[in-house]
Amino acid sequence: MKKHILALSGGVGGAKLAAGLASVLAPEDLTLVVNTGDDFEHLGLTICPDIDSVTYALAGLNDTERGWGVKDETWQAMAMLRALGEADWFNLGDRDMGMHIARSWRLRGGDTLSAVTARLTRELGIAHAIVPMSEAPVRTQVGTAEGWLDFQRYFVAEQCRPVATGVRFEGAASAAPSPAFAAALERDDLGAIIVCPSNPYLSVDPILAVGDVREALERRKVSLVAVSPLVGGASLKGPLGKLLGELGKPVSNASIADHYGDLLDHLVIDEADAGDAGDLRARGLSVTVCPTVMWHADDRERLARVALIAAGIETG
Repeated sequence: MKKHILALSGGVGGAKLAAGLASVLAPEDLTLVVNTGDDFEHLGLTICPDIDSVTYALAGLNDTERGWGVKDETWQAMAMLRALGEADWFNLGDRDMGMHIARSWRLRGGDTLSAVTARLTRELGIAHAIVPMSEAPVRTQVGTAEGWLDFQRYFVAEQCRPVATGVRFEGAASAAPSPAFAAALERDDLGAIIVCPSNPYLSVDPILAVGDVREALERRKVSLVAVSPLVGGASLKGPLGKLLGELGKPVSNASIADHYGDLLDHLVIDEADAGDAGDLRARGLSVTVCPTVMWHADDRERLARVALIAAGIETG
């Protein structure tokens, strides 16, 4: 039976479902491919926000109250940097900074991002494969009236205030999928592809833009299931609702379905959006309506099972 699952994830909401999938699937049955378009260099460190969000979620270290970073965090290093007059627009907790230091010096020693990620996740007791979408740098940029802004400058420093006119992924066309990502796409036992509830434009599109990934997905012979990041016609976290409006699209599940287009076989939507199901089904999509907000571990596991069932995968 084909049962390997390839999941595509950004941070925060995507990381929650990634943790849910890891709780119900054996390590050999799951590959978690994570967006690296948000990555950037800051204070001499290589920071991979989405990889870290997924890693902390699977390791049980994520701060569920803030929605990002490590729980029980302290901020002494940041306070010293601020006192020394260094950039303080991107907050780095002390424990989180340890992750960035470990990653950065190993990358500078010649290790690949995949190798470094595998080592760090293993040291944190994670058995499932968390892999970057590419070894090559791909950088998400948001178009504004003042020009193109790197994602973290737009998202953190500017707090998403500038009106977005477009999104692009610098370096994506010439980048190749990471070895583990490419291998997962070609597995004989690939059973389904699950797109976690991440921002389609800012978290999933960078993955699809890498090399020939979109073409590989178009050739697939298995179901692709996406979990909508919208709840009650709005995004729980992040700028998706604002971005959709500024790009001239309704903040609705129809926009999510339109965006994924022919790649999408099945959309899982929240019960607050049950009224969208009829129109989505009329366009030929399969739709599952269920609670999609993941407050606790039980919620993450339940939604993971719903997504797997939607993909035709039996769960124990």
